Amino acid sequence: MVEQPAVEPGVRVLHGFVSADGGLNLWAESGTPIAVPAGAGRAAPWHPFAVPAAGLPLGDRREPAVLTLPSTGAGPLPSPQVGLPPRRGVRRARAWRVPAVGVPFLDADLAAEFDGRVSPGVRWLIELCGFAASLVRRGRVLPGVRLDGPRPVAYWRPVLIGADAARHATLLERMPPACRAETPGPGTSLSTAPVPAVTGALPPEDLLAVALGRLVDGLVRTRLVEAGVTPAADGWLGALTGEPEFDAPAGRLDELIGALDAWFAQAARGSEVRLCFRLSDPREHEPVLPGDVQLPEGAWRLEFLLQAADEPSVLVPAADVWRDRFAPLRRWTSFPQERLLAGLGRATRLYPALGDALREAHPAEMLLDTEGAHGFLSHAALLEEAGYGVLLPAWWRRRSGLGLSLHVRSPEPIAPVLKDRTTGLRDIVDYRWGLALGGRTLTEDDLADLSRAKVPLVKLRGRWVFLDPERLAAGLAFLARGGGTMTAGDALRVTRLLPPEELPLPVTDARGEGWLADLLRGELDERLELLAPPAGLTAVLRPYQIRGFSWLAFMDSLGLGACLADDMGLGKTIQLLTLLLHRRDGPALLICPLSVLGNWQREAERFAPELRVRVLHGADRTLDVTGTDLVLTTYATAVLDADALAGIDWDRVVLDEAQHIKNSAGAASRAVRHFPARNRIALTGTPVENRLAELWSILDFVNPGGLASAHTFRARFAVPIERYEDEEAAARLRQATRPFLLRRTKADPGIAGDLPSKRHVRHLCGMTTEQVSLYRAVLDELLDRLGEPGETRRKGLVLAAMTKLKQVCVHPALLLKDGSPLPGRSGKVDRLEEIVDRALGGGESALVFTQFAKFGGMLAPHLAARFGVDVPFLHGGTARGARDAMVEKFQQAQRPGVFVLSLKAGGTGLNLTAANHVVHVDRWWNPATEAQASDRAFRIGQRRDVHVHTLVCLGTLEERIDQLLSDKGVLAERVVGSGEGWLTALSTSELRDLFALAPEAIVD
Repeated sequence: MVEQPAVEPGVRVLHGFVSADGGLNLWAESGTPIAVPAGAGRAAPWHPFAVPAAGLPLGDRREPAVLTLPSTGAGPLPSPQVGLPPRRGVRRARAWRVPAVGVPFLDADLAAEFDGRVSPGVRWLIELCGFAASLVRRGRVLPGVRLDGPRPVAYWRPVLIGADAARHATLLERMPPACRAETPGPGTSLSTAPVPAVTGALPPEDLLAVALGRLVDGLVRTRLVEAGVTPAADGWLGALTGEPEFDAPAGRLDELIGALDAWFAQAARGSEVRLCFRLSDPREHEPVLPGDVQLPEGAWRLEFLLQAADEPSVLVPAADVWRDRFAPLRRWTSFPQERLLAGLGRATRLYPALGDALREAHPAEMLLDTEGAHGFLSHAALLEEAGYGVLLPAWWRRRSGLGLSLHVRSPEPIAPVLKDRTTGLRDIVDYRWGLALGGRTLTEDDLADLSRAKVPLVKLRGRWVFLDPERLAAGLAFLARGGGTMTAGDALRVTRLLPPEELPLPVTDARGEGWLADLLRGELDERLELLAPPAGLTAVLRPYQIRGFSWLAFMDSLGLGACLADDMGLGKTIQLLTLLLHRRDGPALLICPLSVLGNWQREAERFAPELRVRVLHGADRTLDVTGTDLVLTTYATAVLDADALAGIDWDRVVLDEAQHIKNSAGAASRAVRHFPARNRIALTGTPVENRLAELWSILDFVNPGGLASAHTFRARFAVPIERYEDEEAAARLRQATRPFLLRRTKADPGIAGDLPSKRHVRHLCGMTTEQVSLYRAVLDELLDRLGEPGETRRKGLVLAAMTKLKQVCVHPALLLKDGSPLPGRSGKVDRLEEIVDRALGGGESALVFTQFAKFGGMLAPHLAARFGVDVPFLHGGTARGARDAMVEKFQQAQRPGVFVLSLKAGGTGLNLTAANHVVHVDRWWNPATEAQASDRAFRIGQRRDVHVHTLVCLGTLEERIDQLLSDKGVLAERVVGSGEGWLTALSTSELRDLFALAPEAIVD
């Protein structure tokens, strides 16, 4: 054994896996690197975050294990439980050596001894151990003998029938890949486990079989020793409690193995008919059929039935069995009465109260009082686990949980959309806690009934309910807090944001008086009154735009910030301008990207000419809000003039393209949060681009503190949802954000009819001989220089080479920077000319996007000369006035045309519906960014189908990454991030595979 280093501080996560012999093993991962021991690279690389064996729970020391774990070229991927950000790069399986210990059994107490977090693999192993213990406790085991080497081996094996077989199948289905991560050595088999030998790659079903068999065998032997059972006989009976190996004559051994296997096979088939229990609750007006006996008032009926094991719908009451009316069961058994009595006799060991029924000659049912019914319900799960059928009242299966209710009273009544005074989350409201069941608050009489109940099975409001005594006690203790006052924001956080563990019970009913009650119930938008557009608006709003404007006005009247997150092109601009016309109590500040500053100014002049608009931009800008309704500025200017803007009491502060503040620590985000405003509004088509932290940043701007702190939001929502796909946390987040966020997409039924369709076409372009030679030269240079030392140096080389390869795919002149002509030298340019030629020939216009501004400058004059049309080029260096003129001229042109745009400068905010063809000459490799650019044409006002053309070079890195994006779909941006930096984490071999040039790339 290699001497292990001391344990490093930091977060530790306990992992588990099953070895080839069926043993359970533990290892741990740290959140901080561990010093690699000397000689660690002999077998496989040492896991850089593996905790030394000295830091693991008590167990049997073993040689370091070699585990196959998900990795990138930079190392093993951290498990989600560590809490580190996900690592980018191409994922692959790779072997790592870790220190590990073997444990005979795992339970929750053992896992709790470890001061770190427990992985799903450990939780699965704990569940497996619990299943094995349940089988042994219920006697679901049989002895067996098998030949394993020169001497026979006696062992105990599980019998899996009925519910046990289903649970076994569930365990197999849910086995985490990490539990079978150990890399088997040459010739590894499962022959040392107490089941028939299995060789090969250790598939999950075999690994589960050996693990369960080993656990059952060890548990039975332990239980027998603890009970003092020590068979005096030698041979196989003695081997069932002592050493597994024994000696036996060959002739007798074959006979013994055959008899035990036949016994096991018969037991494994299970009974064809099983005893079933059906519990019926008392009914005040139960119909009585002829011959039936009226039940005493308040009595519960526990019926005995026989049920076909493979056809549960075949049920025969015990009364019919005793009357020889069991024709439906004759297919399965000829002795139903014996099966009935035998089943009751065995069930009595689990539920002793059944002994009263066995005193009758022909037991058919039992009548129970409420306490007796609760006793049976308490044993129902145990009977079901033992293989009996159990039919319970429907309300028991879907019983409502006990929760807290919160009654609040706002100082203001529910207001119409227009009112004199605004309210807000800082308002003080009265509150009173209560208990709720099924979403209904319990009255004083209900609580009195609960206090008098002898068992937690009570009848409330005409229906039976079960109340957990511990939860009831915790809820009653919490009620002692009484009522009081809190802010409306605190009431929202308590009911919407706090997870159940921070309150004794979840809040299941929030009601009261005033606007806050509607907010808590998520019904605020149901109070919405649709408003007529103001007289100063010179546009006709669509129905969904009227609702959006009315919603903004309603939130404004309540003093609540709002985020209008409509898809791009649905008219967020016109909805906001309508709101500004509707209510003007002071100057409003609107902050937007530079690329759409002119668009806002032009749209305000066109649709809201009554608004007095001032633009704050440029070197000679002055801030004067006298007589001004709306001040337009950019994010960059807002940062530069932050102190001056913070010195004005704004009526509203509005952020357009609010994803610009998605980084809450960024300069723009910090600046805009300090601007005082009566109300705040965010406009964005992409409230979440990559991470939920972006949503928090936007919504925290519109309602500061409404989603708690960034740290709390990350712990309660971002981590559970993004890493663990926690549906409960996702539901809580939807509930918490719903009142403040209005999201409509182009696919919504009320909107889809207003838009044409958008069609995506991927064009696989070949490369010319010149392109191929340049591509190979760049790739060869990269591979030659990758051996140079230095991580920073390596990253720079990879990114530079990737950029060059993309330039080669576009056109040789872009890489060579020699000003050489474009025609005939690029497969992409040839295909682009074909697309533009077809579009112009059909009387349609096209937008051409490229991320390379230099290529845009070459492409625009080339297309203008080729097709004889004016081709403007918009890029980051284009002045604002020139941008506006370009857009206006293109939109109002009578003839079809072509517009070349830099992706960064023209990818957001612009309205270019005159075009219905969009061509992406090169790839940005961020689907959200490319979709935003395509939506310059796919917007309200577009009346033709939009064709999005993506040009991809065949057989190159472009095609491979494009395939990755297509495979990942909507999650692609989380795989590759928002740029190409993830490529730098790949190993040299991975880069060679990704960048390699396939033979089909050459077309000339």
